[in-house]
Amino acid sequence: MNTTNLSPNLLKAAALRVGIGIPIITLIVIAPSGKWDYWQGWMYMGTLILPMIFTLTYFFKNDPALLERRMRMREKESAQRKIIAVSYLYFLAAFTLPGLDVRFGWSNVPPLVSISADVFVLAGYMIFVWVMTVNSFLSRTVEVDADQKVVSTGPYSLVRHPMYFGVCLMYIASPLALGSYWALIPALVIVPLLVARIHNEEEVLLRELAGYAEYRQKVKYRLLPGVW
Repeated sequence: MNTTNLSPNLLKAAALRVGIGIPIITLIVIAPSGKWDYWQGWMYMGTLILPMIFTLTYFFKNDPALLERRMRMREKESAQRKIIAVSYLYFLAAFTLPGLDVRFGWSNVPPLVSISADVFVLAGYMIFVWVMTVNSFLSRTVEVDADQKVVSTGPYSLVRHPMYFGVCLMYIASPLALGSYWALIPALVIVPLLVARIHNEEEVLLRELAGYAEYRQKVKYRLLPGVW
């Protein structure tokens, strides 16, 4: 891929996503609390946004083709489209409930627990970044490029879907980071959603990616070593 021709358009797309996405996510997280001094919400946003800006800058310079793949949104697989539709409902429930919880005092999460949970959120995001540095074909959608090869190094030597492990860690820790015990209930829905996504993704990879069947024999676990 010609990164010289790609970069200006990619920069516009990335700037648009950041310019629209960050205010929307901030509104979803902060507004339900009904107050501007929702420190758990602001700390959470900072934990994600600052590393994300550095990550975008790094990959725009070093691997813009990966960022282009991460910008794709149109799923070809009907099963994946259904999973994504359900995940939107999950996202709204999991990320608006903490603010409401803080607003009405349903939970009493100690500050140290919220701060510790932010560490796990950051760790999950760094696993996600690690996966991107190892696998340049990490697309947002389930697809196989013509020149794509199986990656079996780094985190892929531990589990077959390390990105989803990082995502699980981030999302399950998020309610505590945001000061809510009750939001753990919808947050745990991420696990069956990712399991369903992985099942369908593996069908596509077995069908379209040369060498994936052999890789599955080498790396037994999909998401969590020793468990599944």
